[in-house]
Amino acid sequence: MTETTLFILRFSLFAVVHSLLALPAIKVKCTGRSSHLIRFYRLYYNIVSLLLFGWVMAAFKSSAILFVVPGVWSLVLYFMQLVFLVILFACVRQTGMAEFLGVSAVPVNERKAPRLVTDGWYRIVRHPLYLFSMLFLLSNPVISSRGLLLTLFSAIYFFIGARLEEHRLLLAFGSEYETYQRTVPFIFPRIFT
Repeated sequence: MTETTLFILRFSLFAVVHSLLALPAIKVKCTGRSSHLIRFYRLYYNIVSLLLFGWVMAAFKSSAILFVVPGVWSLVLYFMQLVFLVILFACVRQTGMAEFLGVSAVPVNERKAPRLVTDGWYRIVRHPLYLFSMLFLLSNPVISSRGLLLTLFSAIYFFIGARLEEHRLLLAFGSEYETYQRTVPFIFPRIFT
């Protein structure tokens, strides 16, 4: 089996497991009535996701460099990647860093009801984490075969993941989210409006 085939199979398995573990019904099945498991489910989810992602990336023992952006332009792209990381951090802060990481000190039953975040970067696109993650990947000045595959399959996964997330958000926020959908673009911002 080639490294490319192995990467594709592992990435596909990662995508399925990552998506399934994010489903509320799976969360309930995994945690049962254990307050400890419920409280730290997101943390466990993140750890499993990181381990699986490391396993995916280990599919390539070495990765051929296809292209390197020359000269100062590579520095420009690295700077852009830094900017995208800062924006990603800001997006996570908007929705709640501790909850995102799964390390909130507040027990689940004492947390405030979730609110729909529609300000900051979320007023430009409904899924800024996917947008800026994609831009981060696309801004890499060193293009390797592994990086190219990762970018391609991540783009597909981000789009599918955003669609699944839309369904969950509609269930959670109803007409409030429907209004938000009508006024704010999905992943790509409107440049000329």
